[in-house]
Amino acid sequence: MTTTNEATTQPPQQMMSLSFSSQMSKEDEEMARSALSAFRAKEDEIEKRKMEVRERVKAQLGRVEEETRRLASIREELETMADPMRKEVNWVRKKIDSVNKELKPLGSTVQKKEREYKEALDTFNEKNREKVQLITKLMELVGESEKLRLKKLDELSRSIDTESESISQDKTIPIKN
Repeated sequence: MTTTNEATTQPPQQMMSLSFSSQMSKEDEEMARSALSAFRAKEDEIEKRKMEVRERVKAQLGRVEEETRRLASIREELETMADPMRKEVNWVRKKIDSVNKELKPLGSTVQKKEREYKEALDTFNEKNREKVQLITKLMELVGESEKLRLKKLDELSRSIDTESESISQDKTIPIKN
């Protein structure tokens, strides 16, 4: 290294070479600074864009999460809407099947009871007709019996009347002893 005193004592060509070299190094340094500053500017720009992209991605993720929640809510509503209806429909169908199973034996029991009822009703009606016939016969017999008794009573009454008359005539005729 040379000091400034030495530089003045050196020949001009050497000085020029020193000055060119120092100028070159200043230019190199400036270029390096400029490249560094351009690099930093590019890095800042890249970092800025990265941040913008991150923000947009973050915003997009927020919207996606919101849509996911909204869709999940809609799905839950659909499931709750469809699920109770399906459960109720299945319950009603099972109940119908159960009632049908209970109805089959009841239906045959009803038919059996209807047959028994018809038979009993026919028997009842037959016995009722027989009763009516017997009552009619009884009424006829009672009527005839009353006629016969009245006739007998009339005969007895006439017989009594005739005897009474004959006795009364006997009283009017003196009896000889």
